Amino acid sequence: MPVLSRRRFLKISSGAVGLTAAGGFAGPNLSELMAAPVPGDEIRTVPTFCDICFWKCGAIAYTKNGQLWKVEGNPEDPLSRGRLCPRGTGGVGAHYDPQRLTAPLLRREKRGQEEWVEVTWDEALGFIAEKMQVIKKTHGPEAMALFSHGIGGTFFKQAFKAYGTPNIAAPSYAQCRGPRDVGFNLTFGEGVSTPERTDIRNAQCLTLIGSHLGENMHNTQVQEFAEAIEKGASIIVVDPRFSIAASKAKYYLPIKPGTDMALLLAWMNVLVNEELYDKPYVEEYGFGFEAFQAEIAPYTPEWAYPKTGITPRMIRDTAREMARYKPASLVHPGRHVTWYGDDAQRSRAIALLNALLGSWGRKGGFWSPVSMDVPGYPHPPYPDSERGKADNPGHKYPFADGALTTGIREATLTGEPYPIKGWFVYATNLMQALPNREETIRAIQGLDLMVVVDVIPSEIAGWADVVLPESIYLERHDDLNVEWFRDPFIALRQPVVESPADQKPNWWMARELAKKLGLGAYFPWNDIHEYLDQRLQAGGYSLADLEQHGIIRGDKQPVFFDEGLVPEFYTPSGKIEFFSLQLQEAGFDPVPKFNPPAEPPPGHFRLLYGRAPMHSFSRTQTNPLLAEMMEENEVWLNADIARRLGFESGQYVRLKNQDGVVSNPIRVKATQRIRGDCVYMVHGFGHTARGLGKAYLKGASDAQLITRYETDPLMGGSGMNVNFVSLELEA
Repeated sequence: MPVLSRRRFLKISSGAVGLTAAGGFAGPNLSELMAAPVPGDEIRTVPTFCDICFWKCGAIAYTKNGQLWKVEGNPEDPLSRGRLCPRGTGGVGAHYDPQRLTAPLLRREKRGQEEWVEVTWDEALGFIAEKMQVIKKTHGPEAMALFSHGIGGTFFKQAFKAYGTPNIAAPSYAQCRGPRDVGFNLTFGEGVSTPERTDIRNAQCLTLIGSHLGENMHNTQVQEFAEAIEKGASIIVVDPRFSIAASKAKYYLPIKPGTDMALLLAWMNVLVNEELYDKPYVEEYGFGFEAFQAEIAPYTPEWAYPKTGITPRMIRDTAREMARYKPASLVHPGRHVTWYGDDAQRSRAIALLNALLGSWGRKGGFWSPVSMDVPGYPHPPYPDSERGKADNPGHKYPFADGALTTGIREATLTGEPYPIKGWFVYATNLMQALPNREETIRAIQGLDLMVVVDVIPSEIAGWADVVLPESIYLERHDDLNVEWFRDPFIALRQPVVESPADQKPNWWMARELAKKLGLGAYFPWNDIHEYLDQRLQAGGYSLADLEQHGIIRGDKQPVFFDEGLVPEFYTPSGKIEFFSLQLQEAGFDPVPKFNPPAEPPPGHFRLLYGRAPMHSFSRTQTNPLLAEMMEENEVWLNADIARRLGFESGQYVRLKNQDGVVSNPIRVKATQRIRGDCVYMVHGFGHTARGLGKAYLKGASDAQLITRYETDPLMGGSGMNVNFVSLELEA
């Protein structure tokens, strides 16, 4: 282990000061900084793209007298179209966040105690490399796992593939979108991509099932949602809670939580029995329709009514409304779809409903994404893994097409199929993202090494052996964003201002670590400019042009069947699979079926959770600009139930789940806008990391209460809407 310089030893208090004592970063007065410019102020603009969420919207950043001032949308960018969401415009606050990590930290005491020694980058990376070499020699390279989220993890993925491990995963698959992509892939032979390939702006009927557009602020979709409303599109919203999207709906269906599959089956029953589906489309592109028709015959609206709480008349009316506008009738696939454990089949039902409406490949439905060709930077081939991935041994989940974070956690806990002894965590707070926090902690305690790269001292950073502070997106380059989208383009993220302390960009960390591991041949470039310039020149593009505009647009290409796109379905039959033989052969239902989830215990409510437009997961609660808009979350409780229990809006309660876990205090929002059998809260609050300043213990954490989950048998996703809570008045 490298010798540490004693003059840099700094005990970080285990009290409220937390990790931020390392470096003492404090930003300027934001209200003064963000004031309008006055004559003589020097204003500079730099194009880049946002990183507050994964949408990667093109942006123009402004500096005023050398300091970061504001961020706006780039009008040349097809994702932002010149507008950013509240999170994007609030990105300035990430630079000035007083809770930022400022220097590399080495754990001093036991894991989780948040006591650290400040070290140099050379010492931190040397320590990591030495530990990784020992793990590789003792257990093999597969014993190291990388958890990564977002485009910033690209270079770390390259380093870990060069090291020899295939165990690279992101919570965005098993805890978010994975079941959706598998369900659509089983039906159409393709997933719905990111950003989603939804033509909302041309949809004449848009059906949202638990998709909170306007609260889950994916910029392009929300802009197109507003356009669709302005054009008079018919909106159907299915949700136990009267969301922002529901307020725009022609039909609002306050469904009983967990019964969405029953409604989907009943809708399909109506479309088929009343011959409202797109017959020519199904006849030309469909496979197994007659067998599918026989399977859904029992699922009448009358059958669905006692299960869903939605009347037969409403089911029929909404099915007919969808059919009236086909094929420009879009049933949104959702994003965060890990609900009840049957999520891939529920997503397949949504795909089948869209197939009946003829929306796949049609305007107002789903377009086919296109991209520009930018060659990668050449490097030696990666070594082959002798043992393969650890996350899905024996292909227990046969349709998993992405790595399972919970599978890696399970391998860490059990040592099967082989030991996992090191975790490297980039830009994801596993304590907030993974279900059952105690399982995560037990897995961490068995590791020989855990490294966390983050911007703030998150909960997962508190358990690390080494914490590496990253420059935020406005202070760094990342890899090129060669997006798959309706309009092809290349986007550049580039620094607008310098990092305020000893933070480093991810590309630098990954390259320097690779060098210390003897893997420098995989990073044969001197700096990021050389890397970007080589890639762009190989594709016939100019880095100087991209630096000036932030984006290079490609030629328009056909994205719909009626524009000349050749219909292709990459399924075993080469068609849309209404009846799936591959599911049947694997022992699963070839057509989705309804399996009701468990009911709440007496006195309990199903716990539902979601997003807010000004926050991104658990990443932004310390951002002073975004926290000002929402500094804590609330628990939505039906007003009649609240009255019966003696609760009022604004009172603080604690939530206690079925396993006895008790939350931090959280305010009650008594409202008629939610059913009486569930409660709802915004995800990402209730932080327990002491270094997070004002965000520490502010609001309650849904992740803390999600101690149970149902695993999707098709692909291993974590269904997390299976937890129940009671409410106790805070003394």
